[in-house]
Amino acid sequence: MRPLLGTYVEIGAQSAQSKLASAIDAAFEAIQEIQSLLSFHDAGSDLSRLNAAQGEEVILRPHSLRMMRLAKAMTRASGGRFNCTVGGTLVRKGVLPDHGIKDYLDSGNADDIELRGNKVRLCRPVLLTLDGIAKGYAVDCAIQVLQQHGVEAGWVNAGGDLRVYGALVLPVQRREMNGEFSALGGLSNAAIATSCVRKTPDADFPAWIVGDLHVPVSGVWSALARTAWRADALTKVAAVASEHEREALIRDLGGKLIGGIAA
Repeated sequence: MRPLLGTYVEIGAQSAQSKLASAIDAAFEAIQEIQSLLSFHDAGSDLSRLNAAQGEEVILRPHSLRMMRLAKAMTRASGGRFNCTVGGTLVRKGVLPDHGIKDYLDSGNADDIELRGNKVRLCRPVLLTLDGIAKGYAVDCAIQVLQQHGVEAGWVNAGGDLRVYGALVLPVQRREMNGEFSALGGLSNAAIATSCVRKTPDADFPAWIVGDLHVPVSGVWSALARTAWRADALTKVAAVASEHEREALIRDLGGKLIGGIAA
């Protein structure tokens, strides 16, 4: 277990090969790389460089570029329920650090992100934040590294963003609003993520979720998907979607709502 991504990350693996420890170390290094590239808090990250270059094209490294494509696509496909352009709102609330960027918008939309080859440009003065998706993406990258090292089965858990592969069935519990844990069953060759939304975030549940269309609904929202980045993003969609559309919308976006409980 190591402190990364603003939480504690656990990696487990099963393999007959002798270099299991080095494979796990490499998986942790992959997570560290994603953190350094996509952190809003780090003024030198790829994400912060893009935010600071308002209107100018920025060359991004491959992981950063892929995250931008995924985040833009999910922002568009979800109709703004997942929205990676709400960094301005979170800076004004004091949730994210102020890096001295002037005259930014509270939020924008997918059209504000222009991708051309390995370059990205922000068409309006929005601030991107990938906190709603990067942790899941980092989990996927760690899984990929384990597989590349020949590890037959494994799992990565980053503060509730969990993915399992191979001949493993991992029992999953979820922490509810009252602090108690409920069993969600076994996870196999899939990913699950959970977000807890309170009217006022506190030390136990500090996350903020900001949507483009609706006020987030207080509750515990879990989504199942093939990849952790998608499950991570879909918990934010679940939190801001209306009750009548939530389950079908999550399904249309490639996931499944797991025991969503509104407070």
